[in-house]
Amino acid sequence: MSYRVPLPINDPVRAYAPETAERQALKDRLAAMSAEKVGIPLVIGGKEIRTGDVGTQVMPHRHAHVLATWHKAGAKEVEQAIKAASEARREWGSWSFEDRAAVFLRAADLLAATWRETTNAATMLNQSKTAHQSEIDAVCESIDFLRFNVHFAEQIYANQPMNAPGMWNRLDYRPLEGFIYAVTPFNFTSIGTNLPSAPAIMGNCVIWKPSSLTVYSNYYIFKSFEAAGLPPGVINFVPGNAGAISDVLLNHPDLGGIHFTGSTEVFQKMWRTVGENIPKYKSYPRLVGETGGKDFILAHASADPDALITAIIRGGFEYQGQKCSAASRVYIAENVWKRIKEKLIETTNSLAIGDVADFRNFMGAVIDRTAFKKLAGYIEDARRSEDAQIIAGGEADGSVGYFIRPTLIQVRRPDYRTMCEQLFGPVVTLYVYPEKQWHEILSIVDTTSPYGLTGGVFATDRRAIADAHRALRFAAGNFYVNDKPTGAVVGQQPFGGSRASGTNDKAGSMMNLLRWVSPRTIKENFVPPTDYRYPFMDEP
Repeated sequence: MSYRVPLPINDPVRAYAPETAERQALKDRLAAMSAEKVGIPLVIGGKEIRTGDVGTQVMPHRHAHVLATWHKAGAKEVEQAIKAASEARREWGSWSFEDRAAVFLRAADLLAATWRETTNAATMLNQSKTAHQSEIDAVCESIDFLRFNVHFAEQIYANQPMNAPGMWNRLDYRPLEGFIYAVTPFNFTSIGTNLPSAPAIMGNCVIWKPSSLTVYSNYYIFKSFEAAGLPPGVINFVPGNAGAISDVLLNHPDLGGIHFTGSTEVFQKMWRTVGENIPKYKSYPRLVGETGGKDFILAHASADPDALITAIIRGGFEYQGQKCSAASRVYIAENVWKRIKEKLIETTNSLAIGDVADFRNFMGAVIDRTAFKKLAGYIEDARRSEDAQIIAGGEADGSVGYFIRPTLIQVRRPDYRTMCEQLFGPVVTLYVYPEKQWHEILSIVDTTSPYGLTGGVFATDRRAIADAHRALRFAAGNFYVNDKPTGAVVGQQPFGGSRASGTNDKAGSMMNLLRWVSPRTIKENFVPPTDYRYPFMDEP
């Protein structure tokens, strides 16, 4: 019998407005979880493992406050995870799609209901996200990934070849042979939801290494999978030192694929290791990666000033600019700059930052001391440079939390370092160009960065929009017209970029799920021939 999964719709974003029950429920959960200190084990084959090698998880906006301790995997535990994934794969890969889908559809419903406040609060506390940023990420996008991926999987399985008389042709969408290594970053809890679950929906078993900075929030996602009925060993939760874990997994003959989001340098190193190890593997591993970005906003002379200001503020400073899609380089026509300069500076300087439990704040803290020091260094370099001027923000205070004021840097050269290098923080660099140099600036935008992730053009002149479409076709995998370059929605804007930004396998689409299957063609002949001879062989 063939079943149809529920048609997905994007989960509605809750506003958490004053005097609402949802706001009070979230505040209550924040208070309760802030008062706890939890211990987080590895979970391998459904069993909790405590190694004694322990790390700590703190609030970035109150770094003296420890949220959790977590146990780190060593080589022994990684080998156990490989064994657990191999054992689970025999059964999980043979389950019907409907049974696998039901687990993740239930997980989505749990996140939408009884797990909502917990998932939200964990992300706010662990990643210093505001209630809105956490809601759209940890809750809504996680739910969307699960529901839409099940829907996309159903469409893949329904795609079958044509038949001819006397035969039946079929495609068997097999899971990959071997385990999938999922590596997730600190900045989006929903990536922690998607990267292990997408291969699992297609029948694979996964070893998941979350970022060491966000073991806390990712652990709650894993527990929601367990609560939804995920069998032991299908996804194994294995935090620890990235180098030590990769050293075991990338050198194992059963590596079936890598699902990665993180830095370009790390992914390139993993790719090189896989290439060197090709003779070791039982099959060619699938490599799916989304890496860095140096994302742009380009404002034509016809750009709407107020829309442009809003896009710069939201695109550059929401979640402290810690999005691979965040606007970090902005090119503004001189006539537009004269109209927006004063208001943009005033708005940037007015942004409230602080503890995300105070819902009046627009921003929280950057993720850790390393990020804080890196960003503070860029700001100080700009302060000393003759080619740059800090026109808003520029303050850094790490005494209580890792706070970087939202900062605008105006530069005299379009190749100044903060226009070219990925900063990953609330620092936006602006270059003002003569409005007559439109075609020249298009070329500069396209060639300045090695990345090709997101970008947006602001213009009311349709010819200018068409120019940008053509000139910047390969500069961004997600391209926006009169909108900020962040906020891709599952099912609406499949996400991913090329060049140094990754393999562009488009998370939130069927294209990504196709990477986690190895189709087998089956031809069944109902009337097989019984004579080897062909008609052309007969005597004339």
